[in-house]
Amino acid sequence: MKSKIPYLIAEISANHCGSIKRAKKLISTAKKYGADAVKLQTYTPSTMTLNSKNKYFKISKGLWKGYYLWDLYNKAQTPFKWHKELFSYAKKKKIKIFSTPFDESAVDFLEKLNCPMYKVSSFEILDLQLIKKIAKTKKPIIISTGTASLEEIKLAYNQAKKFGSKDITLLYCVSNYPSSIKDFNIYNIKILKRKFKCRVGLSDHSTDNKIAISAIISGAEVIEKHIALDNQRKGFDIDFSLKGKEIAKFKKDITEAYLLNKKKFFYRSNSEKQSKMLRRSIFASQEIKKNEKFTENNIKRVRPGNGISPQYFKFLLNKKSPFKIKKNSPINKKILKKIIKN
Repeated sequence: MKSKIPYLIAEISANHCGSIKRAKKLISTAKKYGADAVKLQTYTPSTMTLNSKNKYFKISKGLWKGYYLWDLYNKAQTPFKWHKELFSYAKKKKIKIFSTPFDESAVDFLEKLNCPMYKVSSFEILDLQLIKKIAKTKKPIIISTGTASLEEIKLAYNQAKKFGSKDITLLYCVSNYPSSIKDFNIYNIKILKRKFKCRVGLSDHSTDNKIAISAIISGAEVIEKHIALDNQRKGFDIDFSLKGKEIAKFKKDITEAYLLNKKKFFYRSNSEKQSKMLRRSIFASQEIKKNEKFTENNIKRVRPGNGISPQYFKFLLNKKSPFKIKKNSPINKKILKKIIKN
């Protein structure tokens, strides 16, 4: 996952709405509007939850309020039988595709498809057996950190390292849907980079590009964002998804944020340097004869910047001019060098 600009992952999740045709359109849309990769979610209802109508399994609030977990995952899943076709389609479209496996059997399945990297969902961050399974593939691993404390993130990170992961990305994430600005603390990105010394990014469930822009300026290198089609109105994740052309605007915003912050030294552009001509400099306010002394009456600190810097004004006072200087002419470097030499 090497990139000189922010790496944008387009999360398809459940916005295919049960249609492989729509899933392909989402892949095509991601490619068209500048995403660097698309991501699937690989699970079945039985690998996510129990088929129970017990109150514990009913969602009581939020975007999916009223759903039993089994029913939600049954409708939202990307069927295993689609995966090979979707991987082939993404290859044809020349966009990287990978997935979030939710249990070890999904990892085995994805390995047969040569999945190039894996993501661990926020809600699976403490499933250390799953992380072990992924780490043993030796492929890049992305770990989303929503709801997790630093100690819990450390457990997951160390597990990945222990079992072979050398390319680890941590995604700062706020796990509510959609997330509001008040839920975020973008400084968390700097904390994660400092503590774990690895690539850090953002899994963004907000509806405001300012979150991702701020994340990039704070050092995020990867942004994951749910996507939908232009004008798509239905989908389990539609309320916090970028729709069609919005992907291009989002990519533009995060790229520009990166460019604003890419140089790690004090920098002035060449175009700005040209504005130095608007500075003050030292000019002859009267004609000055050769060997005549510079005084406050015959030189002034004025705009534009064709002459030497005003910082030399006091130095020049009472020094003899080595040349004749016309009125309203700049005191140039040649004059200064001659005076210093003498």
